[in-house]
Amino acid sequence: MTGVQAAFFDMDNTLLRVETGMSWVRFLYSRGELSPRMFAKAIYWSTLYKLAVLDMDAVFTKLIADLRGDSEGEMIAKCEIWYRDHVAPEVAPAALVALEHHRQAGHLIVLATGSTQYAARPVARGVGIEHVLSSRLEVDGGTFTGRPAALCFGHHKVKLAEAWATEHGVDLTASYFYSDSFNDLPMLERVGTAIAINPDARLRRHAKRRGWPMHRWA
Repeated sequence: MTGVQAAFFDMDNTLLRVETGMSWVRFLYSRGELSPRMFAKAIYWSTLYKLAVLDMDAVFTKLIADLRGDSEGEMIAKCEIWYRDHVAPEVAPAALVALEHHRQAGHLIVLATGSTQYAARPVARGVGIEHVLSSRLEVDGGTFTGRPAALCFGHHKVKLAEAWATEHGVDLTASYFYSDSFNDLPMLERVGTAIAINPDARLRRHAKRRGWPMHRWA
């Protein structure tokens, strides 16, 4: 007998029609909080990510190290503004249909994203997703230490999902994962049903070979 079934949704270019990393960068740049050099570097990193050749561990570790000493409260406040003005309108209508399908089927629904909790939680709240797996930043006394508390991309996402599944009695081999990115291949191969949404070139080729469903959630 299988355990509880769950449906995991990636966030960027899957549940949402945008890449939140670049959306956040543009938001900070518009507020004068990001230099032109860092803006250009972010575009470069985004391109490498789309090609699935970015060293996510190294880049994420560097980015959060730069946050050392910053206020968590200020981050939360800025993220709420950013979410309201730039992210909330970008939920893919087809994603809402898929969410409702899984709710009606009695599946647990999980947002599983490499983004931090400050980006992920407002998105999850906005579409009624109770469970969130995300990268998390370490906080001490209300300020960031510059170290990660958890990573949630590549094989890290699988480890978090496995721990969460054990806690909730979920059978991953009977569960679903929706993603656009070849970077999520470890998680896509861990679940019973992998579904490629707006797949990048490498994921599209792999999905064709594996016979995975592919959909465009424009």
